[in-house]
Formats: sequence, C-alpha cells, structure tokens
Amino acid sequence: MGPIEAHNGAEQKGFVFYKTELDLSEEEGDIMSRERPRKATLPPAEENIKKLENVINEGNYYGAQQMYKSISARYVSAQRHSEALDILHSGACLQLKNGQVTCGSELAVIYVETLVKAKVPYGDDVLDRIRKIYKTFPQIPLPQDLGEDDDMQQLNEALGAAKIHVDCCLSFLRAAIKWSAEFGAHRNGSPELHVMLAEYVYSESPELDMTRVSYHFVRGNNLKKFASALVNFMGKCYPGEDDLAIARAILMYLAMGNLRDANFLMDELKKHDLPQSDLIQFVNYLLPTLQRDALPLFNMLRTNYRSSIDREPAFKELLDDIAELFYGVQRKNPLQGMFGDIFKMMG
Repeated sequence: MGPIEAHNGAEQKGFVFYKTELDLSEEEGDIMSRERPRKATLPPAEENIKKLENVINEGNYYGAQQMYKSISARYVSAQRHSEALDILHSGACLQLKNGQVTCGSELAVIYVETLVKAKVPYGDDVLDRIRKIYKTFPQIPLPQDLGEDDDMQQLNEALGAAKIHVDCCLSFLRAAIKWSAEFGAHRNGSPELHVMLAEYVYSESPELDMTRVSYHFVRGNNLKKFASALVNFMGKCYPGEDDLAIARAILMYLAMGNLRDANFLMDELKKHDLPQSDLIQFVNYLLPTLQRDALPLFNMLRTNYRSSIDREPAFKELLDDIAELFYGVQRKNPLQGMFGDIFKMMG
C-alpha cells in the first residue's frame, strides 16, 4: 500500500496515511491478495507426534531431530505451548530410548526452555514428565576383565560415551533445576531434581566427583539415598577419601543451617563401619556443639583439629558459613559465604 496525500495539515506534522484495501483498484487488490502470506493452520500435536515417531522408527534420527525442533517452534510461535511441550517430550524420550543421547538431551533442554517461555509453574505433573525423560537416559556398563589392547580401546570408547551421557543429562537437569527455582519450587530448585542429578552423576560418571554428588544431595530430599551412596563410596574409594567425603557432606548440610539432616545422615552412617580418623572425630564433636550456645568450644575445635580441616581447602569456608549461621560471627570477607566460588560450578 502506498502513501497518499495527507489532509488538514497532517503532512506537516509528520503523519503519513496509507491506502486501505477499500481504496485499491481491483487489480491492485488481486496483487495484494496473492502476495499476502497465508497463515497455515497447525494440526493437533498428536498428528505430528505420530508422524515423527514413524521417522524415528525408520532410523532417520537426524532428520527427525530437525523436524522436532522446527515443528515444535511453530507451535510455540502460535502460542500453543502445551502442544509444543508434548511434541518435545515425545521426541526426547524416543531419541533417548534409541540411544541417541545427544539428540534426546537437546530436545530435553528445549523442553525445559519452553517451560520457561510458557511460564509453566512447578508442579507434580511437570515433575513427572521430567522424571520420565531422566529415567530414559541410557546407562553404559563398562567392560570387565580387560587385558588386551583391543579391550583397552573398548574401555576408552565406553568411558568417552559415559562422559557424553553424563554431560548431556547434567545439561538437562541443570536447566530443569533453574526452571523449578524460578517457577515455584524451593529457592535452591526442586529437591527431587537435585536427587536425580546426584544419583546420575554417582552411578554413571566415569570420573566420580563426590563434591558434586554431595552438593546436589544436600539440596535434595532423600537422605537414605545419600547415606547409601556414601557407604558405597567408602567401600571402593582410595584410603583417605572416605572421611573427607563424610565430613564434606556433614559440613555442607551445616553450612545451609540444616543441623537436623546433618545429624540424621551421621546416624545413618554410624550403622556402618566408619573410618577412624581425627576428621571424623572432629565432626562427632562438632554436631553436639552446634546444638547449644558454645562459640568458644566451636573455636577450640577448629583450632585443635586445624591440620585435619586443612586437608580440604573448602572446609575452612564451610566452617566460616557455619560460624555465621549458628553464632552470628561476621566474615572477614563479606563477599564470601554459602560455599563461595568453590562450589558455584556445581549448580
């Protein structure tokens, strides 16, 4: 439509008027009609879900991936978020079931991003759908009884695949935790999602990071699973790692002000053979000390067990957090606190 002459001085004020279709000639109207893009009507999501499932069943995983992304994006553009979520959820689960971890996890992350775009509140229904995706992530058993060069190559390939699986699952669950924190769960994110992440890292990571495992378990809601993981770890770790893992877990709970769960975890661990070390002794003394107003005793324990505490640099910062929470001791560096920079990478 072209501009026409303005009337009553409007042109001088910067206004420009355009022809409407009523002002156009019949020929111009035909041209406009031909040039105007037609807005396609999207079918119910179930139709596309079935078609895409057939593409997956034919083994065309890459082609299906591109279609899942483009088709779901159209539903999002049309503000049909619920149907876009159905398509993405189906695609993520199907790709993962077929061992396409990179593709499946990409759709899983887009699923969470769509939850954010649609401002979907945290709730049991969505949590169940996230859990279904999580449970579909495949596990890779590492080959046993290796000796020959071919076997070592097989092991290296399995380790590489396991690392990819863990990284993909972490990307998905981190995004889900962030969404849950923003849309109605605990400020640290859904405890259930933290447990899922901790479990997967513990069971599937070829390079086990107990600090990361503990970071998420202490934000979770399943102490018995956490205790079981620690007991299992004690049975297979190198000497000197077991008491560090126990102390780290207890101090992480305490640094969040959670004395109840710290005591519960320690009681669960005491049902098994705990390592005999000064660090474990320190933790055993620390827990009852925090139940009363005993700052001098707290400081004395830190002094007397300094060499044990210094075995892990993060312990000092955790204890500073504990002193602030339980006794109101102000930090020398106010920029530190709540695990500081040391644990930011775990989130």
